[in-house]
Amino acid sequence: MSKSASRFVSAKSAKRRDRWIGEPWVKDRRVGRTRAQLGQALRKLMEERPLEKVTVREVIALAGVSRSAFYDHYEDKADLLLSDMDEFLERMAMLLAAVNDPSNRVAPVREFFAHVAEAKEIRGALARSDRLQDFFDLAVEHFGRGIEARLNQMTAAKDLPMRDRSLLARALAGAFVALLNAWLRKSGPPSPEAMDDLFHQLTWTGLAGIQSRK
Repeated sequence: MSKSASRFVSAKSAKRRDRWIGEPWVKDRRVGRTRAQLGQALRKLMEERPLEKVTVREVIALAGVSRSAFYDHYEDKADLLLSDMDEFLERMAMLLAAVNDPSNRVAPVREFFAHVAEAKEIRGALARSDRLQDFFDLAVEHFGRGIEARLNQMTAAKDLPMRDRSLLARALAGAFVALLNAWLRKSGPPSPEAMDDLFHQLTWTGLAGIQSRK
């Protein structure tokens, strides 16, 4: 993980812990509502123009929150965008595990690739703000946890030692994000469904090889 992404995760975790000080449930709901309002406001403004032309003043005015509330949570508008993407990554990474999906998929490749492909302006904004690598680093972290949760659910992975699953999940998450990056750079890329099939063929071929050596 890059240093900036690591700092982002640490700061984010600290702010989450701070929500439970004082009146925890009330404060947590208030913080969650503020963050959601700011994220929605930024996305709406970015539908009209690039991030560089959106001001913090416009974001807080549309969200209906104070300037101090904005800076309590974020360093700048790029930080807000990355935070919004962090929460999106968390939801996507746990998508299959949350419903105990009956398929043999360990990651929602087709859903995630389709979302990212459509979000050209967001990708461009992160790249221009030097935060795109942070996005990919965060994706590895989240999908590592999501894939590990899936492996723990799946009968097909029962022969994998528990001690190895976390490492294997992170390795698969790294391959998943590398595949996404290569796919986005390719002219006329295969469909998200085709990439889902490819990723899972590679995944289960590799896992079968590991299991056969046990």
